[in-house]
Amino acid sequence: MNTDLKYTRNIGIMAHIDAGKTTTTERILFYTGLTHRIGEVHDGAATMDWMVQEKERGITITSAATTSFWNYHDQDYKINIIDTPGHVDFTVEVERSLRVLDGTVAVFCAVGGVEPQSETVWRQADKYKVPRLAFVNKMDRVGADFFRVVQDIEDKLGSRPVPLQIPIGSEDNFRGIIDLIERKAIVWVEDETMGMKYEYTEIPEDLIEETEKWREKLVEAVCEQDDDLLERYFEDRDSITVDEFMEVTRKAVLDLKIVPVLAGASFKNKGIQRLLDAVVALLPNPIEKGGVVGINSYTDKEEERLPDPEEPFAALVFKIATDPFVGRLAFLRVYSGVLNAGDQVLNSRTTKKERINRLYQMHANKQNPKELIEAGDICGAVGLKDVRTGDTVCDPKKPIALETMDFPDPVISIAVEPKTQDDIEKLGMALGKLTEEDPTFRVNVNDETGQTVISGMGELHLEILVDRLKREFKVECNQGVPQVNYKEAITKKIEHREVFKKQTGGRGKFADIEFIMEPGDDGSGELQFIDEVKGGRVPREFIPSVEKGFKEAMKSGPLAGYPLTGLKITLKDGSSHAVDSDQLAFEMAAKIGFRNAAKIARPVLMEPIMAAEVVTPEDYMGDIISDFNKRRGQVEGMESRAGARVIKAKVPLAEKFGYVTVLRTLSSGRATSTMEFSHYEEVPGNIAKDLLEKIQGKSLFA
Repeated sequence: MNTDLKYTRNIGIMAHIDAGKTTTTERILFYTGLTHRIGEVHDGAATMDWMVQEKERGITITSAATTSFWNYHDQDYKINIIDTPGHVDFTVEVERSLRVLDGTVAVFCAVGGVEPQSETVWRQADKYKVPRLAFVNKMDRVGADFFRVVQDIEDKLGSRPVPLQIPIGSEDNFRGIIDLIERKAIVWVEDETMGMKYEYTEIPEDLIEETEKWREKLVEAVCEQDDDLLERYFEDRDSITVDEFMEVTRKAVLDLKIVPVLAGASFKNKGIQRLLDAVVALLPNPIEKGGVVGINSYTDKEEERLPDPEEPFAALVFKIATDPFVGRLAFLRVYSGVLNAGDQVLNSRTTKKERINRLYQMHANKQNPKELIEAGDICGAVGLKDVRTGDTVCDPKKPIALETMDFPDPVISIAVEPKTQDDIEKLGMALGKLTEEDPTFRVNVNDETGQTVISGMGELHLEILVDRLKREFKVECNQGVPQVNYKEAITKKIEHREVFKKQTGGRGKFADIEFIMEPGDDGSGELQFIDEVKGGRVPREFIPSVEKGFKEAMKSGPLAGYPLTGLKITLKDGSSHAVDSDQLAFEMAAKIGFRNAAKIARPVLMEPIMAAEVVTPEDYMGDIISDFNKRRGQVEGMESRAGARVIKAKVPLAEKFGYVTVLRTLSSGRATSTMEFSHYEEVPGNIAKDLLEKIQGKSLFA
């Protein structure tokens, strides 16, 4: 086993929008010697926010990867960092980054606490069982409250937060932290070193009691994880050394039992060095994260790949980017083996071999060429042509397919059309590249109008994509008004028999099927297909064709051609003809049977419902709530947060277009809102009737 992997950390920085992720990452790059000046988000000079749109808007859109080094206890550690976006429209960027990371730092704003997107990324980290640290940032801001954020993490995220430090002062008086393990105060020196210098001092008198209270909580929480330590804690607590204590703390973090909490103010450079120490001391290395399990493409059996250069090569593609200088760049997390520049690899999805031309260690959008990358590392590779996010590339002699990633369906669409003849070809190529990069971005051509329709996760998502078409790909295009991605559902269970007969000259077509159609009951949005045919009345080789026919037919519902949210089909009976029956006939019977049966299965129109949260000064609450009611919204709760009120509501997406502008007007620009997809719900009857009339007779540019 390669021991060097012990000194590698693959981590992500995740948080709600505006909690200070990118600023925190910039400070990490500065302290680890990767940048010689600190880039500021508000100046548009952050290293990790390298896209034009990111610099202008001061938000992170794509997850950027970088490699840095940190010295801890006289040992150099390599830290691969991915800075992920906080805006809910780009949640897939977080999802795919967490899939390949070993640990993550969740950044919380000391004023805002646990905000909606913090909950989303936390759930994603739970899904992939990613150990994490919490960093309470912006301790220097008015309204900062470290202990309230700790309580928030427990109440809203259901985790067990354990502070390793408590702050000395807050807001303008935030000047240091108390290390609870070593019982020392760390105070930053206020000079031109920008918080880089700090000194150890005695704990201030007025904080001794508070320190002991939180230290007791920390020691108890950690000792509970280890029976031997707990016993010694009760006998002679002073016999436990710092090293022993840190070892058990680390184990508890890796087992997802506790979440260590640290404090700081990234903008003022405070607390970053201690955060880096904690990353190295408490988050797992690739060896501790263990092997990955995949399916052998030849045998269809499960196999494990260990993080070892001696194992067969296997890596997961977690992101595709189009780089103006090197072309198509695939970001890989190498799980096992060694990848050399020039190697031939197998793509498990396409079963095709491709050659890796060049390998790069990443630093935001700059690359350092590498000859080889070993297990446990993250890199960029050039040369892979037919590859998508979530693909496995592996040793052609030892094929394996690692678990791929699921991406949510887009909820909003707009039509785009090129302004000039020259733009037509460029638009096709540009949309192709953007689709490769972003799995939540879809492109379709409307069969009836011939218009190109692009779909994404929200208004901001599509706005950025159209902006990129203009700037990066130099494509000028007109865009239509945003359209909601509706779906359809059936609400009634019915039995139906469909006989498909077609007689032309020569051989005819014949298929006969009897089935029960009902709403899907597993919430997956997929087709549930149950075969209950007895005695071979429908020959076995035709059953998959029936399933395929229903699957295809589900894509276009009976009301307005929207896909169905779910469907359950039980095939009961049928018959076939010795000469005229074939796979195509049974597929056609299923498609026609679906159309005929769905019309009488009481179909309804379904619309995306968004979970919205508005943070507003108290004065504007009444206006904002009455506006929600006008928009068919349901207010689900209100709470106080740092001197403001938080309104939570569920609102149909169709009623939320342009809401940011309305909210500014209602609150004199003082309220902020966030919104994420929640679920699909039936459109009320009278609204559905008007909608269907509009949909059936309308161009997307109208």
